Amino acid sequence: MTDSAGTGGGPDAEGGAAEPKQEPPTPSADASAQPSADAAPETNTAPESDASPETDASPEADASSEVSVEHPTYRSAGRPAGRFAPTPAEPWAAPSSEQPGTADCSGRRRYFLRWAAFGASVIVLVAAGLGWWLYRKLDANITTDTSAAAELEAYEKERPTAVATGAQNILIMGSDTREGEGNDQYGSGDGGGERSDTTILLHIAADRQSATAMSIPRDLMVEIPSCRKADGSRTRKQFAQFNWAFGYGGTACTIRTVERLTKIRVDHHMVVDFRGFKDMVDAVDGVEVCLREPIDDPDAHLRLPAGKQTLDGEEALGFVRARKSLGNGSDTERMERQQRFLGALVKKVQSNGVLLNPARLYPVLDAATKSLTTDAGLDSLKDMYDLTRSVRGIPTERVQFLTVPRQPYSANPNRDELVEPEAGKLFKRLREDGPIVVTEDDDGGDAGTASPAPVPTFPGTNAAEGMCE
Repeated sequence: MTDSAGTGGGPDAEGGAAEPKQEPPTPSADASAQPSADAAPETNTAPESDASPETDASPEADASSEVSVEHPTYRSAGRPAGRFAPTPAEPWAAPSSEQPGTADCSGRRRYFLRWAAFGASVIVLVAAGLGWWLYRKLDANITTDTSAAAELEAYEKERPTAVATGAQNILIMGSDTREGEGNDQYGSGDGGGERSDTTILLHIAADRQSATAMSIPRDLMVEIPSCRKADGSRTRKQFAQFNWAFGYGGTACTIRTVERLTKIRVDHHMVVDFRGFKDMVDAVDGVEVCLREPIDDPDAHLRLPAGKQTLDGEEALGFVRARKSLGNGSDTERMERQQRFLGALVKKVQSNGVLLNPARLYPVLDAATKSLTTDAGLDSLKDMYDLTRSVRGIPTERVQFLTVPRQPYSANPNRDELVEPEAGKLFKRLREDGPIVVTEDDDGGDAGTASPAPVPTFPGTNAAEGMCE
């Protein structure tokens, strides 16, 4: 048998002449075929150390071993002849498309992207957690009035039926209670218990293009039904001044009294105390007013110079509650001042984009909710948000304020009574969701009269006017 360690060829099995030296075969479709019958068997069975690289045409051979000549410069220590050292810098290797340092840059880029993604995920999780915490906090601020629901349900048959689909009527009551944090500094009251210092029936049109806030005088003489008191006893039906209803039977008694007076179905109600009002004014950085003369009212804790100025929460509360030192000292004059101030507050909220800015909206919501008591239909932040979102597009000139048409009570000039038929016309318009025009004309305009354009006009103001117009 001829030694296979020759220069590349060997006699065939028949002892024929040696074939000329040839290049290793190029891999082809036949590479997987069995070796030729006339191939020397020694080339497949000889030890690797004796095999010539030129004669190794096995299908298992690496395609990268087409060139079998070994360059002496790149011989690796300890590796058999014919094998190349694992270095990428072979002289005949194809040129790389990457510039020096490109691999390092790609690695750094991938590292940065991974950390950026991780950081963004952490921020999203923290923001989501903070948002959920704030939502739960605001939601927990609201107190649900559960006692009113039971009383109203017991008298459901006597309550008026809603007429205008989609419209909402919300009764807002400002409590003069001295209970609660920050409320005791305004004195102990008059000994008559908790009463409603301010009562407003807010009508929101079904098309959400207007809102009308109708004030009900506290001294208006009305029929108050028999109501359940806090101790479980019941009051008798009586003809008395309006704010006694709140003192007798709380929100349920007030709602029943308003519904009897106006024949308007009250859909929701809310009660705001002194602290809630102050905090809301502070949350919008105060409200601007213009005073024709200075105010010095110890009872209202108020002392202000004349002229234009911005009132903070404490000053604003004294301003809307002052009675003896402003105007003629009547409750009518105070209600008009309250309406103008609330209009200025609405204008401030809308003009400064508070409703569209979460950072500015949160303090307002926090102030509004932590001193708020509502029925079960408004006792969640989602309910309050849905209500706010539905009315935030109403133009300020279409947010109107007016007072029930009234005049001094004939039996006691210190009390009020309704003026008919003007009061009935106003109630009918609100009940049927009809249009109402409010002007500063004190004579009531066309109220109660027939005209080619029968739109009743009532004295009042709107939110676009503010306090300094």
